[in-house]
Amino acid sequence: MDTNLSWQDFEKVDMRIGTIVSAEVFKEARNPAYKIVVDFGVLGKRKTSAQITKLYTCEEIVGKQVIAVVNFPPKQIANFMSECLVLGGLGEDKEVTLLQPERKVENGTKIA
Repeated sequence: MDTNLSWQDFEKVDMRIGTIVSAEVFKEARNPAYKIVVDFGVLGKRKTSAQITKLYTCEEIVGKQVIAVVNFPPKQIANFMSECLVLGGLGEDKEVTLLQPERKVENGTKIA
């Protein structure tokens, strides 16, 4: 199996910066998670589920800018439809540290 990604494959991944505008506990999820809404500017707002409860509270993530993949097809998670994938670093204990820009930028900014 070839594990190398071609440049053409990488160009298909649409990663953008957005701001988390709301977050709530996802009670129906099998693993602890939050339901999050991210504002991607001209792309609009997208919902997602994120298993980031080990390091973050709902209150502290609202207003944070994050990096997400915005061109995956929607995915059903329990009773919720996820529309993007927020990216993070996975630690040894499966805790997720959100990827964030070093300074505030316009929502919808494309990752290059």
